Parts: sequence; structure tokens; C-alpha cells
Amino acid sequence: MAFGINKAILKQWKQHAEQGEIAFLTHFWLDDRFPGCTTVTKVASSDLDKLIKWGKQYGLKPEWIHKREGYPHFDLLGERQKDILKKEGKLEQLLNLGNPSTNE
Repeated sequence: MAFGINKAILKQWKQHAEQGEIAFLTHFWLDDRFPGCTTVTKVASSDLDKLIKWGKQYGLKPEWIHKREGYPHFDLLGERQKDILKKEGKLEQLLNLGNPSTNE
């Protein structure tokens, strides 16, 4: 179950991904398969080659890309999520989840 983002943030993520950019979307998320994980970052791009190349620098395998939602993306969880967000200068996405003004 996903929650903690607003429609404008989701729309922006989709637009960036559709334009072939590497787009980041972090939201609260609960899944019994991943105990202890309460957030996920979806890193997407419509340019699959670009997404694969981006993922390789972080040890992400192409077969981990989710293609079922129309927006090819990697799911980042746990420490890998934090590490990659920090390296990409996107850690504020994770830190801002507790800020109600960003979660309408």
C-alpha cells in the first residue's frame, strides 16, 4: 500500500519519466514481504537503456526493473534506498515525508 504523496508530485514524476529523465518518487509504503521497510523510492525513466545504465552504477540489475505499470522503474528500499538518494542529492525526498505540507 502506498501513501504520503500528493497528485501533483505523482504527476511531476510521471512527466519527468515520460521525457526520458531519471525520475525519483519516494513515498510511504507497507508490504509484509519487507518487514522494517516503511518507504520506497521508485526510480523511473521511459528511456530503458538510460535506466539500465543508471542502475548499473549502483549494482542494480536490469531484471529488477518493474515494467508492469507503464513507467519502467527500480524500487529502492532500506539502506540501499538511503545510500542512493544521498549520492543522487535526493535525500530530501525521504526526509520530507514527515512534512505535512509536502504530503497533501
